[in-house]
Amino acid sequence: MVRRASMRDAAAPRVHAAETDALMRLTAIGTNLWRGLSERAIEPHGYYLPEWELAVNASASRQTGASVLSAWSDTGLIGLLPVAPMSRAYKIPLPALVSAHPYGTLCTPPLDRDVAYDAVTQLMLKARKAGARALILSDMSLSGPAMTAFTESLEREGLRPHVLQSYLRASLDATREAEALLHDALGGKKLKELRRQRHRLAEHGAVSFDVARSPDEVAAAVETFMKLEASGWKGKRGTALAQDEGDAVFIRRATRALGETGQCEIVTLRAGDTPVAAAIVLRHQDRAFYFKLGVDERFAKFSPGVLLTLDLTRYLCADPTIASADSTASPDHPMINPIWRGRFAIGDVLIPLRKHDPAVALIHAALVARQFAVELARRGVHFIRHI
Repeated sequence: MVRRASMRDAAAPRVHAAETDALMRLTAIGTNLWRGLSERAIEPHGYYLPEWELAVNASASRQTGASVLSAWSDTGLIGLLPVAPMSRAYKIPLPALVSAHPYGTLCTPPLDRDVAYDAVTQLMLKARKAGARALILSDMSLSGPAMTAFTESLEREGLRPHVLQSYLRASLDATREAEALLHDALGGKKLKELRRQRHRLAEHGAVSFDVARSPDEVAAAVETFMKLEASGWKGKRGTALAQDEGDAVFIRRATRALGETGQCEIVTLRAGDTPVAAAIVLRHQDRAFYFKLGVDERFAKFSPGVLLTLDLTRYLCADPTIASADSTASPDHPMINPIWRGRFAIGDVLIPLRKHDPAVALIHAALVARQFAVELARRGVHFIRHI
């Protein structure tokens, strides 16, 4: 039976300073301890693997210098949550801590599956000790066991979480047979059209699907990926990884490091010797994470991104070690949603740390106002681009 600690229990003295400090620098967590926690994590999460998040923290644009809340037991690290002050994350000067963004749209904290409730209780206690009145868990998996641990820990203190916003995100059930899954998702007519596009693409050279796995293969393939991404619409908007020196350093470091642990692959679709699409895929436990896609828009009429995704789907479904894949895509994504028909809820969650705290109401109101402003700006940009 799992022991469920109260906040008072979690306040018991511990041996090492690192275990009692409310907030630490992210780099103060030992990589081996962090890696061990990842292996025991209650939920898969490719973007909070130490090799990835430490690379983000070191150089990624606007993502450096994160702090961390940590939870410990007599046997070691049992939970962590990279965070930034609300004043830095949202430019709102209120006493809250926000999940540090790991350059992927998922911020579910790693919790030891055997003592998840103890871990959550400690994380909340340390947030209080750091002066926070609330935690803001952004891009949280809402129906997973980590959120359940937070909810039950709050309930024991007479508190409850507040979901600020949520959406359903596309995912792949990789336990299914790929061709049956694709036929159910797209239908025979659409698949026939995509086969026709593949045949037309083959007029430019034999179409092949390659997977880079070793560190050297990944290091070479990430350069191809960055060139493809920068050549398309992301390059035109100035948001491609290669266009920011810090982002380029991060992605090179992270992908190679995870290639060394077998947790990063880069898949590439080629017509002859010409790469026409490439994507970065992370692995953690039995889940894959579809990070980013780059395509050569000279071949756009052949739908290279879709063709690559079909091959990736077949590849993942054929792998007995992968049970599911997270698209990490935006809601209503026009490419991935029709292909990967699984859905799971992602959202931003406000975690109050004290009962009847007026500061929490103020934080909540500020977040609602911010979300309204962000949505208004998004619609304005969409309107301008379609004039």
